[in-house]
Formats: sequence, C-alpha cells, structure tokens
Amino acid sequence: MSKGRDGPAAGGAAAALLQYLREQNRPYSAQDAFGNLQREHGLGKAAVVKALEQLAQQGRVREKAYGKQKIYFAAQEQLPAASDAELRSLDEEIAALSAKVQALQQSCRQMEAELKDLNSSMTNPEMAREIEELRTGCAGYMEKLERIKSATNHVTPEEKEKVCSEQKLYCKEWRKRKRMATELLDAILEGYPKSKKQFFEEVGIETDEDHNVTLPAAV
Repeated sequence: MSKGRDGPAAGGAAAALLQYLREQNRPYSAQDAFGNLQREHGLGKAAVVKALEQLAQQGRVREKAYGKQKIYFAAQEQLPAASDAELRSLDEEIAALSAKVQALQQSCRQMEAELKDLNSSMTNPEMAREIEELRTGCAGYMEKLERIKSATNHVTPEEKEKVCSEQKLYCKEWRKRKRMATELLDAILEGYPKSKKQFFEEVGIETDEDHNVTLPAAV
C-alpha cells in the first residue's frame, strides 16, 4: 500500500516542480523549491528531492553541483522559443532594471558617504564639551596676555637690538677662531704619525661636537 501511495505523490511532485521551474525559469536548490511549494502543494522535502533527481535523470531539468549543494533549472531546449516581440520586451525590461540597479547603487553610495560623515561628526554633548574646553583655554590665554601687558620688565627694542648685535659679534668670532684652530690642527696632523682622534686625546682637545654644540647659522 505504501508503494501505491508513493507513486502518485511522487508523480504529482514531479509535475508541480517541473511546472514551477519552467514558469520561473531560474535555478533553485531542493531546499528553496521545497520552501516555495510546500504550502501550496503540501510536498515533503524528501519527495521534492526525489522528484528533482528523477526529473534530472529524465533530462527534463538540468542539475548542477556546487560543492555539496545541487541546483536545478528547467531544460532550456524544452521551453518554447520567445518571439521577436517577447525578446524586445525582455531587452527593454532588462535595460529598465539595469538603470534601476544603477540608480539604487548610486543612492546607496550617497547614503554610505552621509553615514560616514555623520559617524565622524561630533555629537551635541561632545561639541558642548569641546566648546567649554576652548572657552577655558581662551580664558587662560587672555589672563596670561594681561599679565604680560601689565609687567614692567619688558625688553625695549634698543635692548633687543643690542643683544642681537652682540650675538652676531660673538658668533663671528667663534667661527673665525674655529677656522683658525682647524687650519692649525690640519697642519700639525700632516706630520703626525697617528690618527686625528688619538692626537686630540693625547693633547686633550675637546671639540664642539663632543659637547653637542652647534654653531648658529650666519644671519
């Protein structure tokens, strides 16, 4: 009796699946086909899997394996050929859908950019804290400025000019004496049998570089 019940059920499942695949004309896995037809036709998953395998063996549907999953779709050669008018209609529909996809993609990109800007922007509480910190900093700078203005020990332009002139004079003399010392040492080292470093160590000469001192650039 069980076999008698399975036969019509299997046949009904195959017919329903074949009709569905031809109408939709797109690939489905057994799970997807089962989920889409279960409520309308009351098919069990085992019956759907068996019917799809039988249809594939009969050549009425095509089967493709992707890893452990199989997909099924109607055999294209068994479908009625589309007329020129139907092909033109399909081309127009494809063009319209392609334009819609492009518009949606552009809209998504704009919304993603807006979302990025919003995420990188400060919130109202963060902005309030930032403003308060800036006000506090400005108040501190204003207080410091007032103290400087009210001080009595400001350097006059004349005093500043005098200090700058003295610095130039001392740097000029420093540069002159360093050049003279370098020329004298080079003359001595021409007849010295050891290295320059050994000579400096024996005589006890210390250079500016030994003390990380740099001669200011000439102005």
